[in-house]
Amino acid sequence: MRRWDRKQGLAEGCEGMANGFLMEVCVDSVESAVNAERGGAGRLELCANLMEGGTTPTIGLLQVVKQCTRVPVFVMIRPRGGDFLYSDREVEVMKADIRLAKQHGADGLVFGALTEDGRVDTELCTALLAASRPLPVTFHRAFDMVYDPLAALETLISMGFERVLTSGCDSSVLEGLPLIKRLTEQAKGRIVVVPGGGITERNLQRILEGSGASEFHCSARSVKDSGMKFRNPYTTMGAYLSTPEYSIKVADVAKVRTLNAIAKNIL
Repeated sequence: MRRWDRKQGLAEGCEGMANGFLMEVCVDSVESAVNAERGGAGRLELCANLMEGGTTPTIGLLQVVKQCTRVPVFVMIRPRGGDFLYSDREVEVMKADIRLAKQHGADGLVFGALTEDGRVDTELCTALLAASRPLPVTFHRAFDMVYDPLAALETLISMGFERVLTSGCDSSVLEGLPLIKRLTEQAKGRIVVVPGGGITERNLQRILEGSGASEFHCSARSVKDSGMKFRNPYTTMGAYLSTPEYSIKVADVAKVRTLNAIAKNIL
């Protein structure tokens, strides 16, 4: 096992930063992973259940994505949707998933946990960070649910997180842009603040110019029609608000390329 180096961790995945910005694309399938890389993504965040904000992907998905792509793959560690207050048994699941992700080629990990009063759960996160090393770790959008984001940022820095993903504690990055700018200025290079949540080709330039961020996070997905010829219109496999059975959302190569081009043109 290689020795963990914080400076190396902060720079992990910089192959995609030739243009000055690193684009991370969240993906939940092999097709999306391949499309994101083809479009110019510098890093992948691998998840399941993007409809719920992302949960831990299967080891099978991780293995095949690693076989089919060359960019760094950061694996989401989140045992369920919903809040970020975890039971003891859920914590055991998270620790097991971290061990397995490391064994099967994860280049980094993504997780977060909060206390019941909306603060970073330092005890749990310290244990998960220790289990994660030597890999770099991103604190995910649990950050957007904290009571005091400025204090929470200092907590993450002191604990050794390399990155924090945030929409600025608002419904989208655009609405949260003033806070993201403030967080970036406060970080002063001690942690990478990554805007994410509602980034599109229509707002990316404003977000990058207004935040001072060097990385950004997006899904860049389009709806792909199912190949099924027979379709049962009376039955669904999930809840009422779930994705329709006969359409699939996948990362769109053209959208990823467009976002990449916008980031390049800002320089």
